[in-house]
Amino acid sequence: MSSSNLPPLTTNDHVFSASSSILIDAPIDKVWSILMDFPKYKDWNTFARSMVLVDDYTRLPFTDQTPELGKHIEILANMAPKDVPEDPSYWDKGNAYAVISTLEPEIYRVAWTAAMYPHFILNTVRTQALSIDEATGKTKYENREVFGGLLAYIVKFVAGAKLVKGFAGAAESLKKHAEKK
Repeated sequence: MSSSNLPPLTTNDHVFSASSSILIDAPIDKVWSILMDFPKYKDWNTFARSMVLVDDYTRLPFTDQTPELGKHIEILANMAPKDVPEDPSYWDKGNAYAVISTLEPEIYRVAWTAAMYPHFILNTVRTQALSIDEATGKTKYENREVFGGLLAYIVKFVAGAKLVKGFAGAAESLKKHAEKK
């Protein structure tokens, strides 16, 4: 496989991370277009069921849902994803509030950071990246979330395994959706 397009982890000040990667037999621009179309996540993503860009003060959705650096996202995750997209049960809901901290379409990379708590309580960085696999010519999708802060220990204990499964599910559902003709 080709080298990673995820940024290197520069410090060891995180508690844990969850990640996955997969090869997708679809053009990189098509896969990027799917990743950047937040309103349609509910149609294909088994893990991130809702991605809504909202005003930071009112939390009302923007009419224009085009991702931009500095915009905030309300995320609803299904912490027990199935093979088909479905909304989570009460017990399987995972909510996050984040801000787009990296948007680099020229290198097919986007990231967001937690915006719910002070940094020392919980800090996260979720990165999604695409590249071309040198051996196969397929699109390589990678995603990783790094967790730090005091609450990260609780998140790891309560939801660490679910996050790993969810990230793998997101990768699989992206592959399935992008490879449709």
